[in-house]
Amino acid sequence: MDSVFDALAHPTRRRILELLKSGAMTAGALADAFAVSKPTMSNHFAKLKAAGLIQAENRGTSIVYTLDLSVMEDVVMGFMGRLRVGDTQKGEDRCATETS
Repeated sequence: MDSVFDALAHPTRRRILELLKSGAMTAGALADAFAVSKPTMSNHFAKLKAAGLIQAENRGTSIVYTLDLSVMEDVVMGFMGRLRVGDTQKGEDRCATETS
């Protein structure tokens, strides 16, 4: 979970994920959308891949990236569980304590 939050902490990586919402893109096309060096973009891609948020596929001389939302869903559900969101028993206990 920490690697996902770490990956999401940078605005460039969040923007990469936004761009990939509309479909697969090559590394070059993604890099062209930012005013940073190719090595910097490669580092961002690596961080997103390590977190499991994107997948890479070699196609000839290009790398094509796609979004992997399943990891994000797992992290959000895990995080919500830690906060006990949707835990009605916990909420009932809190209400009982507050009225006592």
